[in-house]
Amino acid sequence: MGFVMVLSWSRMIYLRFFLGAHRENFLRGHVGAFAAWNGVPRTLLYDNLKSAVLERQGQAIRFNPVLLGFAGHHRYEPRPVAVARGNEKGRVERAIRYIRDNFFAGRSFTDLNDLNAQAEAWMTGPAADRRCPEDTTLMVREAFALETKHLLALPENPYPTDEQVAVKIHKTPYARFDLNDYSVPHDYVQRTLTVVSSLQEVRILNGQEVLATHPRSFDKGQQIEIPAHIDALLEHKHQASQHRGTDRLAQAVPQSRDLLMQAADRGEPLGRITAALLDLLDRYGATELQAGIQEALQRGVPHPNAVRLALEHRREARELPPPVAMTLPSHVQDRDKPVQAHQLDSYDQITEVSHDPD
Repeated sequence: MGFVMVLSWSRMIYLRFFLGAHRENFLRGHVGAFAAWNGVPRTLLYDNLKSAVLERQGQAIRFNPVLLGFAGHHRYEPRPVAVARGNEKGRVERAIRYIRDNFFAGRSFTDLNDLNAQAEAWMTGPAADRRCPEDTTLMVREAFALETKHLLALPENPYPTDEQVAVKIHKTPYARFDLNDYSVPHDYVQRTLTVVSSLQEVRILNGQEVLATHPRSFDKGQQIEIPAHIDALLEHKHQASQHRGTDRLAQAVPQSRDLLMQAADRGEPLGRITAALLDLLDRYGATELQAGIQEALQRGVPHPNAVRLALEHRREARELPPPVAMTLPSHVQDRDKPVQAHQLDSYDQITEVSHDPD
């Protein structure tokens, strides 16, 4: 989108290009023009575009409330041109034709930043050095120097032109904004956060708290990540996986808790010990692993290597072939819950025949 604003008397042009005709870009064009001129015109004429005029019935005009708030902040009067009255916006129409013929003709550029840099050089150079139509004895640059005395002062506080949207974070810790995904801390999944974006950066907020600040991307389908978010997510997944493994091991072989506690007292890495014991559980089964752990503890060696050695001795004593682990899909493993054998003494009590005459 090209944004053009022209001062009525001096014909000083402000030209800026944006990637989209969003309302925020429309207001950013105003802010850029006011900053370039170091002042605000007292009255701005608008064509009947929706960013300015929502509805008009005869002389009754309903302005866009956002534009009214913007105009009130800068203290200028927004005024729409009459319908089918092209003469009221002739200055802008002639400026657009001048831009098309004298700026765009035969021009090449690499990207949006390059195009805007060339536009700025053209505005302050050739476009400002042409004759002023209102006073042909003056250049536009000279007429603008006289016109600036009648501009309103810039407000002390800048008007916020950032895009702001509420975004639902789903199962993955990314906020989808403008066809790209921006990372957030993993503990904010399944929550609604606020994305506030300028042309340079994207901020993700939880209330007033800024959770992440990213450089803005105008590509599509990109993942923009903060390395600390990814590192924390991987650590969280590792801990969760280790916790699930420990739970599975404890349910299948209760005595494994004793081995892990003694290994922890020695400063051994519990994650690797748990993984090694789970591998032995898959290959030998819960009954054999329980016997192997018990033998390792009796020898005072709470380590998977001692358990593996005990299991190998038991296998060789029975002249069995080496066990082969059977890797099952995760959804099958989730249904394969270990069941503890129940003591049968209670059933014996039920089946006993009482000889009590009472």
